[in-house]
Amino acid sequence: MTSRNLTEWLAYQEGVHPRTIELGLERVSKVWQRMGGGQPAPVTITVGGTNGKGSTVALLEAMLRAAGYRTGCYTSPHLLAYNERIRIDGIDAADDDLVASFERIEEARGEIPQTYFEFGTLAALDLLVRADLDVAILEVGLGGRLDAVNIVAADAVAITTVDLDHQDLLGSDRDSIGYEKAGIARVDRPAIVGEANPPAGLINALNAIGAATERAGIDFTVERGVDGWRWTHRDGTSFELPDPALDAPCQHDNAATALAVLHALRDRLPVGVDALAVGLRAVHVPARLQQTRSAPREVVDVAHNPQAARALADWLDAQPRGQGGRVLAVFGALADKDVAGVVGALGQRVDGWYLAGLDGSTKRGLTAGAVTTFLQETLPGAHHASFDDVASAIRAAREDAAADDTILIFGSFFVASVGLSLAM
Repeated sequence: MTSRNLTEWLAYQEGVHPRTIELGLERVSKVWQRMGGGQPAPVTITVGGTNGKGSTVALLEAMLRAAGYRTGCYTSPHLLAYNERIRIDGIDAADDDLVASFERIEEARGEIPQTYFEFGTLAALDLLVRADLDVAILEVGLGGRLDAVNIVAADAVAITTVDLDHQDLLGSDRDSIGYEKAGIARVDRPAIVGEANPPAGLINALNAIGAATERAGIDFTVERGVDGWRWTHRDGTSFELPDPALDAPCQHDNAATALAVLHALRDRLPVGVDALAVGLRAVHVPARLQQTRSAPREVVDVAHNPQAARALADWLDAQPRGQGGRVLAVFGALADKDVAGVVGALGQRVDGWYLAGLDGSTKRGLTAGAVTTFLQETLPGAHHASFDDVASAIRAAREDAAADDTILIFGSFFVASVGLSLAM
């Protein structure tokens, strides 16, 4: 086998399968069985949903690690380095370990083509199996029922939210998308629904599977206070806890969902209230309303669909704006996203738009001109300027910003990655 470094392996994987995304479990299941199969840890948790998946994974990881458990996590996509996708006991996977895993996958797959994401999922499972873990936490990449992660039968699942995204693959309405996301659940195993008003398609599908479903607002509730919050389960269990160290009002919902998962697994993974509190204070997720600079304040977020944009709007509404402080948005988008829905969710909260082309970053990226058209059609008269790339847009926003302004960098993981890079 030709020796390749990590960069060469990733480039190779992009050309092995003719399609970037090819949902289905048959091919990836066959390769995993050839590699030995099995569960990645004695206890496995899978997290799906439209938004909030990465935060919920990080919350689970932080609380479980605070309780002394050895954790392994798989998330996607990455921001600055591919290694971020796989964490063992809080540490990103090393290049050499990833390369060794890719070599094992290549040998096992033979004639079976694998997508870039399937290679990554197999590598994650391979490395987690070898890591002697107590618990593995897996984020679903897209949908659920036919996502490669679903070759693992999880002991408990969380479905954070259901909203419109990837409609070309998952369906045109919340019921259809909810049906797809429910597919990660298993009969008689806990399925935690983190959204207070989930679509009927999700609940009906979970009932058809026979999952042990628990729902936010019904089986567990959140009561926010001045100095923290209370999580209460219908069985009478209640915890007084500190606010999670993640900004945005929606993070309490994600934390409540994570707590419901741990409560459902309490006989196998007991976690005391002190560890819950430590984990909530310690949790960190890059590019989730991450402040990277001050005066002017610069905030990076991965929001890329209308639901996530509404969460950004809620966060902006809760911020003290100061005297004359403006919001300047650096924004770029992929072609398969609801750009009008994202722009419309923020509306007049943004005083100036710095629109960046992503066509130079990915073949799925929109040009600055295309994004400009969406903005003009959605918010006629909005102040804006267009740039060929994200870095140019950020530099222009910085030049225009006053000390009390906020520069909000969002729209895609590609946008967020540049925002983080320029802040280093």
